[in-house]
Amino acid sequence: MEFLFNSLLELITQTSTNLPPDVRAAMGMALKNETPGTQSHQALSIMATNIDMAHEDEGPICQDTGMPTFIVHTPVGVSQVAIARQIREAVAEATRRGKLRPNSVDSLTGKNSGNNLGAETPVIHFEQWEEDEIEVKLVLKGGGCENKNIQYSLPCELDHLGKAGRDLAGVKKCILHAVWQAQGQGCAPGAIGVCIGSDRAHGYSLAKMQLFRTLDDTNANPELAALESEIMAEANTLGIGAMGLGGVAALIGCKITAANRLPASFFVSVAYDCWAFRRLGIRMDAKSGAITGWLYRDPSRAVERMAKESGFPLSGREVILAPPLSAEQMRALKVGDVVLIRGEMFTGRDAVHAHLMKNAPPVDLNGAVLYHCGPVMLKEGEEWHVKAAGPTTSSREEPYQADVLRNYGVKAVVGKGGMGKKTLAGLQECGAVYLHGVGGAAQFYARTVKKVLGVHLFEFGVPEAMWHLQGEDFMAIVTMDAHGNSLHADVEKSTGEALKRLGA
Repeated sequence: MEFLFNSLLELITQTSTNLPPDVRAAMGMALKNETPGTQSHQALSIMATNIDMAHEDEGPICQDTGMPTFIVHTPVGVSQVAIARQIREAVAEATRRGKLRPNSVDSLTGKNSGNNLGAETPVIHFEQWEEDEIEVKLVLKGGGCENKNIQYSLPCELDHLGKAGRDLAGVKKCILHAVWQAQGQGCAPGAIGVCIGSDRAHGYSLAKMQLFRTLDDTNANPELAALESEIMAEANTLGIGAMGLGGVAALIGCKITAANRLPASFFVSVAYDCWAFRRLGIRMDAKSGAITGWLYRDPSRAVERMAKESGFPLSGREVILAPPLSAEQMRALKVGDVVLIRGEMFTGRDAVHAHLMKNAPPVDLNGAVLYHCGPVMLKEGEEWHVKAAGPTTSSREEPYQADVLRNYGVKAVVGKGGMGKKTLAGLQECGAVYLHGVGGAAQFYARTVKKVLGVHLFEFGVPEAMWHLQGEDFMAIVTMDAHGNSLHADVEKSTGEALKRLGA
C-alpha cells in the first residue's frame, strides 16, 4: 500500500490542527450565546481566534495532543500488522514535525520516548468488517480532560445531588455531576460520551466511542435522545462558563449509549473531552492506501473563520507585568484584573515542581513568572521555536506550589483550572497571584513568545523541561489574588448550589 503512510500522516496532521465542522458550529453557538464582555466570552473569543490560527498555520490547536487513539476497520485479508506498523511510523513522523507533542512516558522510569512510541502507545483498536475499504478514525484527547473522566457505581451519594438510584433519574444525576466536577480543569465548554451499564473497563471504552458521533446527530434510541437533550439544556444553566470562569457555556455535546450489565453492577462511565475536540477519520483504498474520503469534514469546502476580528481586543485597562515582579505589585492586583506579561517567563510542570522539592532551581526564580505549560517545541539549527504553548491543568501542582512560592520567590503562577486552599494561603503569605490562561489556546499563546532564551532540566523531556521564554503581551486573568480571593472557589460554590437546585 504505497500511499498508506502519507494518508495516515495527513489524518494525524488534520486532526491535530483543523477542528471538525460540527465542533466549529457548536463552539460558534457557544460564543453567540455567551454574555458579551464577560470573562467567559473573552475566553471563547480567544478559543475562536486560536482555532483560526491553528488552521492557517497548520499548528496544533492545543499543545497537549493527548494519547493518539486509532479505531481501524479492515476488510478480511488486509494485514493489520502492516497497518499498525505504518500508524506507528506516521505518529513518530508527525511528532518530529511538531504536529504532535512527545507524550509517551515510561510509567516505571518516567523517561519520555521523544517520539510518542512506547508500550501500548499509540492506542490502536482493530476490527474487521465486510466492506471493501479501510476506515481509520483518530481522536486526540488531552490529559486535562482525560483526568476529568469519571465513573459512578449506582446507587451512590453525590455532592449537592444526594442519592442517585439505579434508574435514569440516577443516571442523569451522575452525568450532571460529571459536568460540574470538571469545572475549568477539563477546559469547558466540553463534550461528554456516556455509557450506561457494561463493566468497568468496557464501559469506559464505550463511553469514549460515543465521542466519535457528530455533535449534531440524534440518538436512535428516543429515551436516550431525550436524556441527551435534557443534559445539554440543564448543564448549561449551572453557570460554569468557558474555562470555569462563570457563564453560560458548559457543554457543546452529550452522547449516551447503553449496554447490558451484570445484576450486581450498575456503572455510569463518562468520557469528558475539552472544547478542542479533535477527531477525524478517513476511508482508504485497501490496495493502495490512498484516501478515498474523509469523515467529519469535506476538504472541498472552504473553512470559515471563527473569530470576528483578528487578535484579542484590548480595553486599555490591562495591567502590564514586567518581571521581575514584587510583592507590592502583586498585592495591588485583585481577582478579575486582566494582565499582559511583557518579559521573561519560565515553564514548570509536574517534573519541575517535584524536582524543586529536593533541589534548588537551575535559575533565579525570585520575582519570576512560572508558567504551567508543556509546549510543543522544534529545534531548527541551534534555535528552539515554540510551536504550541497553552496552559496545563494547575491542580496537579497543588502539593508543591505554596512551597515553591515560599522557597524561591515566585510572584506569579500561570495555568488553567485554578488551585486549592494550600496555594491560596501561599499566595497571601508571599504576596503572589495566580493567573488564568485559556486552556487549549496553544497557537494564541505561542505567538506571544518572541524568543526561547534557553532550556533547563531537559532530561525530563520536552513537555516537562523548564523552558526560559521571552513573552510579549501574554494575556491572563487574575483568578486567585494575594488577599485570599479565589474566583474558582466562588464559581465552584455557586455552581454547586445550581446543581443542588437541579437535583431537587
